[in-house]
Amino acid sequence: MYNTFTEFLKDKKRISIIQAENPDGDSLGSALALDYLLDGIEVSLYCPVDIPKYLRYFSDWSRVTNEFDFNADGYIIVDTAANILLSKLLDDPAIKNRLAISPVFVLDHHETEDDLEFAHQGLVQTLPACCDLIYRIAKEQKLLSVNGEFDKLDSVTKDRERKACEYLYYGILSDTLGLVSASVSSDTFLIIADLVAHGLDVFDLDEKRREFSKKSPRILSYKADLINRVEYYLDGKLATVHIPWEDISEYSDEYNPNVLILEELRMVEGVEIAVAIKTYPDGKVTGKLRSTIPISDKIAEYFGGGGHPYASGFRTYDLSYEDTVHELIIAIDTIKKSEEKEDD
Repeated sequence: MYNTFTEFLKDKKRISIIQAENPDGDSLGSALALDYLLDGIEVSLYCPVDIPKYLRYFSDWSRVTNEFDFNADGYIIVDTAANILLSKLLDDPAIKNRLAISPVFVLDHHETEDDLEFAHQGLVQTLPACCDLIYRIAKEQKLLSVNGEFDKLDSVTKDRERKACEYLYYGILSDTLGLVSASVSSDTFLIIADLVAHGLDVFDLDEKRREFSKKSPRILSYKADLINRVEYYLDGKLATVHIPWEDISEYSDEYNPNVLILEELRMVEGVEIAVAIKTYPDGKVTGKLRSTIPISDKIAEYFGGGGHPYASGFRTYDLSYEDTVHELIIAIDTIKKSEEKEDD
C-alpha cells in the first residue's frame, strides 16, 4: 500500500523535509522521525518560521532551519496538502520554481482536499496524526523493525530507531491531545505500545515535555487576560477570543496563545465551538477551531481552510476580528441548516 513512498526515495541522495508555516508537535515529530528513518539518505529539515519555544522539548528541534535547501534532489512535505499553509514558500519565486521542477512527495492525514499548485506524489490518509501515517509506512516498508526484531539490532541501529519512535510518539500525542481526541482508535494504542517496545521511557519523555510546558508568571497573567477577553455568541454555543498582532509578537515565542486558551474555551458549559482568532498587520487573519461537535472542519472549509471534525484551522485576508466573527456566525448557521436538511 505504501510502496509509492519507498519508490519515491529510490536514487535520492539528499532529501529536504518541509513543514508548513504553522509548525506543531505533529509536523515537527513527522519531520524529525523521517530524519532518523531515512537511513542512508542525507536529510535537511526546513520550516519557514522558527520552531516555537513550547516545542523545544523535541531534542533535535534545532536541526530545523529557515534556509531552504536548493541542493536536495527530492522534497517531502509533511502534515499538510494545503496551498495556503505553504504561502511563505510559494511567495518566493526561487523556492516555487524549485518545487515545480523537483520530485515532491506529500504526507498528510487531514480530510481536506489536496490543492497544491505544483506537481507531486503523495499519501493522504485520514488518521489521528501524520506521525500515525509515517509509522504505518515505516512498518510496512521495513524502515522500522517489526515483530520483536528490535532486540536483535546493533546498538547504533537501536539508537536510531529509538529516536524515530520518540518523535512519532510525541507527534501522535500532540495531535490527539494526549490520546483523548475523537479520532483515537484501538489502532492508536497499539501503535503507542509498539513504539514503547522500541525502548521508549515514556515517563522520562513526559517529564521532559512537562518541563517545557511550564508557564512563567508572566504567561499565566496573560492567560488570565485572554480568559477575560472571551466573547460568546449563538446563545453561548460559540466562544471566540481575539489575539492581535501585539500579543503574537510579545508572547508567541514563549508560549502559543492558541495553546493557552482553546482547551479552556472548549471546557466552558454550553460551548460547542471555540475559536482563537489572530490578526496580523498585513491583513492576514487566522482561526484555530476546537469543537465538541463534529463541525470544525466544515467551518474551516467555509473560509478555505480545513482539518478534522473536532479540530481545524483557516486563514483569510482583509477581515477584521469583528468581520471574522460575523462570518463565523453565518458559516455555523449555514452548515447547521444544511445538516438539518440532510437529516430530513
